[in-house]
Amino acid sequence: MSLRLQLLQVARLAPRLLGDSTDLVRAFFARQITPEGGGRDRSGRPDLYYTIFALAGMQALDVPVPVERIETYLRTFGEGDGLDFVHTSALARCWASIGRERMPPNLDRALLNRIELFRKPDGGYEGNREAATGTAYGAFVALGAYEDLGQTPSQVLKLLQALKRLESADGAWSNLPGAKFGALNATAGAVILIRHLGFPVNAEVGNWLLAQTHAQGGFLAVPGAPLPDLLSTATALHALAALERRVPNVVHERCLDFMDTLWTAEGGFHGHWADEHLDAEYTYYGLLAAGHLAL
Repeated sequence: MSLRLQLLQVARLAPRLLGDSTDLVRAFFARQITPEGGGRDRSGRPDLYYTIFALAGMQALDVPVPVERIETYLRTFGEGDGLDFVHTSALARCWASIGRERMPPNLDRALLNRIELFRKPDGGYEGNREAATGTAYGAFVALGAYEDLGQTPSQVLKLLQALKRLESADGAWSNLPGAKFGALNATAGAVILIRHLGFPVNAEVGNWLLAQTHAQGGFLAVPGAPLPDLLSTATALHALAALERRVPNVVHERCLDFMDTLWTAEGGFHGHWADEHLDAEYTYYGLLAAGHLAL
């Protein structure tokens, strides 16, 4: 099962927790598709990156997807000329979401060839062309696109070795080699990827992840961060599930409380306590976190 489908499988459980509020979230995601056919970014304009999350949220909650309108939008990007790494991957993943059979001939190979332009000598991936090494985030972006197009990157072992070099001195992962301290999303991404590819991960990293919980609920992006956020909370819960690590009851309850503080009657989730905006990305992370907490 691909990474996207694994995440979708968990997000589909969110209504168990959302209950009667699920319809509000459905309506929120339905509003995220612009007249042009793209997902709304934070300024309301269509953007490929946000389209991924709008589609994923709609599919998780069985919201009808305006496939023809989205296809028309995707066709405006052709083979992705001029797109950066993240948006090239987003274009591939959006096509896969509405059906690979709708893609123009040979577009899948053209997009994967563009993604390979961002592969680093260490075998990893990173959108910054000046970076010498890959990152956990880059690996997640690349592998997601490959899998959604029914392919696998070449030299997977080399990709895993690149992730190995990103281990930090405190037993977690960073997006830079040789770091003293890990970052939660890099750590979660590495754990999920390595387990997804069928390789073992030191179970002690589960302790590191749980140590990043905030006293009022949620998870911190880096040790000592002032506020927890929804992205870190969702990815931490997903990584702990990949490790088959049970979330302690007190952490579970505090995460539920944290989710409540980010929920709005508009049907979306804020990303953190200081966030004044709503978007499809963080609301999808809300579904992912809710799905795990509903288990």
